[in-house]
Amino acid sequence: MGAWDTEQVLALAPDPAAAKAGQAQARVAKWSDAGRSEHALWGYCQGSGKKPYQTMVDLSGPAFRCSCPSRKFPCKHALGLMLLGAAGELTATGEPDWVDAWLTERAGRAERAAERAERKPGEVADPLAAQQRASRRADRVSAGMAELQSWLDDQVRRGLSGFEQRGYGELSRLAARMVDAQAPGVAGAVRRAAGVVGRGHDWPGELLEELSLIHLTVSAHNRLAELPPSLADTVQTRIGWTVETARVRAEGEKVEDDWLVLGRVVEPDERLTVRRLWLRGATTGRLALILDFAAAGRRLEPLPAWPGEYVPAVLSFYPGALPLRALLDQTAPRMPAPKPHGLTARQALAAYVESLAADPWNERWPLVLQGVRPARYGEGWALVDESGDALEILPFVDPWKLLAVSAGEPVTVAGEWNRAGFRPMTCWDSDRAVIVA
Repeated sequence: MGAWDTEQVLALAPDPAAAKAGQAQARVAKWSDAGRSEHALWGYCQGSGKKPYQTMVDLSGPAFRCSCPSRKFPCKHALGLMLLGAAGELTATGEPDWVDAWLTERAGRAERAAERAERKPGEVADPLAAQQRASRRADRVSAGMAELQSWLDDQVRRGLSGFEQRGYGELSRLAARMVDAQAPGVAGAVRRAAGVVGRGHDWPGELLEELSLIHLTVSAHNRLAELPPSLADTVQTRIGWTVETARVRAEGEKVEDDWLVLGRVVEPDERLTVRRLWLRGATTGRLALILDFAAAGRRLEPLPAWPGEYVPAVLSFYPGALPLRALLDQTAPRMPAPKPHGLTARQALAAYVESLAADPWNERWPLVLQGVRPARYGEGWALVDESGDALEILPFVDPWKLLAVSAGEPVTVAGEWNRAGFRPMTCWDSDRAVIVA
């Protein structure tokens, strides 16, 4: 088992329930054809079905593969197998063919990744093959967009009558078709639309809004060659085309500044943890978004600075009509920062509207509100400025940290705004930043 001991294995569990379930699987009687080598662990674990689950672990990662339907990563079977290995209860033997094939596949991917890392930005190992792959994908995307356009046209003719019964299934199948068409961004938008169906009294209006944005994506794709380059980049990103980070660092717009960390939002799920870090340039006033990802059970990279601090850095911005996402190259240690200036509620909404004019698909926008008080708004809460204008706080947000800092007095608050409401991230008590997310 090498350096992996029981404590380290349990630390890989995505949650306490998974750790407990993994311990329950760490019994030799539950496994057949189990073994270990210098590089891997493997075995068959009998579950509730007739066919046992095939489980294997690459110890170099570790990396996991299991045929069970669990959405947790690693699953309880992989954890149980590693716990058996840590306890020395697996027999050392030669790797079976199915394990050797998986390890060989992983090694090949690692070699290809190393080759890509050694190449210059934009350089490909086989330009002709890359061009052919891109052409085949473009054909698949176009076919998927045509199918989606036809479905949308049908809905305009039929209307939403009966959609509450049939809509979720139709949209789910359509999302799967967009995945097959290699348009993951559109697939995600269709899944969001499916999630709206039948939820709340206003779901038809929300559904129309989601479908309108999907229709806009399809229409923009059909006119891609006519669009300005920056807008075409945005459309392709929304469809699901990616830009390599090496290319962004080499060719992206560079902006050097002392960047104020406005706040951060961390959103974990069963497979991936996403962190959004919002920045604003002290001199340029530019807004920026740094995205970080980590597989479930893994830690995110450390923050370059805490909310309310400056991070001196050069940002390389991704292309697009509304350049917001960026890569950060820190140039100096983080520094203290004063309380930032902010906007009224009306000015903040105007800034958000300007962002939508540039990128209609923009889902979130960072706002700094100045001189606002948290107050009751119906059954929820809102931030009210001196003129009485307000921005509603998202219903799932706990307002009590914000209330404790404010104590009824006006404060400066930074947060994310989307169509559903405001999500506070940081507020300032004088020049002291307090994280409220």
